[in-house]
Amino acid sequence: MSRINRRDLGLLALRAGTGAVLMAHGTQKLFGWFGGAGLAGTAAAMEHMGFHPGRESAIAAGLGEAGGGALLVLGLATPAAGAAAAGAMAGAVSVHAPAGFFNQGGGFEYPAFLGFTAAAIGLAGPGRYSVDHATGHCFDRRWTVMLAFAGSALAAAAVVAKRAGAQTRAAPPAADEG
Repeated sequence: MSRINRRDLGLLALRAGTGAVLMAHGTQKLFGWFGGAGLAGTAAAMEHMGFHPGRESAIAAGLGEAGGGALLVLGLATPAAGAAAAGAMAGAVSVHAPAGFFNQGGGFEYPAFLGFTAAAIGLAGPGRYSVDHATGHCFDRRWTVMLAFAGSALAAAAVVAKRAGAQTRAAPPAADEG
């Protein structure tokens, strides 16, 4: 009889909790579940926040959250799942950053926590109680960790930079105080 490994059980609990929260958050965007705006409402909100085009940005954010979350719950392609969710949360952090750190004031505390947690799971691996383990880690190779996180970091940086550029162009010129 095999002994239950507390580390692997802890990773399962962390994957399940984080993945479920991310899935719920993403399905709000994609399908309007749990009181969300759905794809049309999220697309309009994305445009308003400076993410252009809005519909594609909403789909990418929703899939990064819901898809990355579902894969985390399963422990499948864990590096890619963690990287996708962390990348999606980087965009959310950029929206909330002007309000400061704490969530109670609209800050980036919550999306940062989800992003860092997803990234940590992607880096640590899924543990024994996972689809990755059951399949011999065929989607959880050492090279996939570097590729997934490098790709996600580049994509997130490009999206955030594009948004910042759009906001700079859209900002009205400052009044001359001379």
